[in-house]
Amino acid sequence: MSDAEEIKRRMLEEMQRQAEEEQRRQVEEEMIKAQKRAILRHLLDSEARGRLERIRMASPEKAEYIENQIIRLYQMGRIKTKITDEAFKVLISHLMPKKRDIKIRRI
Repeated sequence: MSDAEEIKRRMLEEMQRQAEEEQRRQVEEEMIKAQKRAILRHLLDSEARGRLERIRMASPEKAEYIENQIIRLYQMGRIKTKITDEAFKVLISHLMPKKRDIKIRRI
């Protein structure tokens, strides 16, 4: 086998390995997303889930942060019952950092 053929063979093997790794990573991500959805479905009532989806449409990053915090609280044992919409609103207000109003004064 010539050097050029050997290089081609190695490159093809590397590309195939990278493609397999990417596919495995995607499958793992989908499994994690499915697990998160199942936990949130268990923890949030329908109105709270609807509110979370509206938050997701407006700000996907905030929704992801809220989901992760809720799951963390559940894993720590701090959430034991289903979260109603009212409780979810209170929880969001505690989880999200407070916005600071910036006032500009003329001197």
